[in-house]
Amino acid sequence: MYKVWIKRLPGNDDLPLPETMTAGASGFDLRAAVTEPVTLQPGERALIPTGIALAMPEGLEAQVRPRSGLALKHGITCLNTPGTIDADYRGEIGVILINLGKAPFTVKRGDRIAQLVFQTVPRVTLEEVAELPPSERGSGGFGHTGVR
Repeated sequence: MYKVWIKRLPGNDDLPLPETMTAGASGFDLRAAVTEPVTLQPGERALIPTGIALAMPEGLEAQVRPRSGLALKHGITCLNTPGTIDADYRGEIGVILINLGKAPFTVKRGDRIAQLVFQTVPRVTLEEVAELPPSERGSGGFGHTGVR
């Protein structure tokens, strides 16, 4: 088990800390720490503050991901998804929301706007070579298999 330290930023004592909503949930719900409601028109995006910062051990990352209910019901999703929060970042977590729906959507203080999922990050070294070893797939990509 990993220990992640969380700091509630000043002025956000009224907001609950991120939590999982069920025992089997992977994501911790992030809440909007907006001081006033933010209305996203269709096609519009905004950076929404969460009022928290984290410290994670090296080898761990946090990923900001959309909430499926907001996506299905309202067309609200996250840009740059999953958004990566590196272990050495100590600033406020922000969520880039976009309205892909057909109606304006208002984000209010305390709304659950995204989820935070923690993942391990393997340490790798890159080694430049003149040729790559062959594989059955080769360089085919972007739907080359014809499978939908």
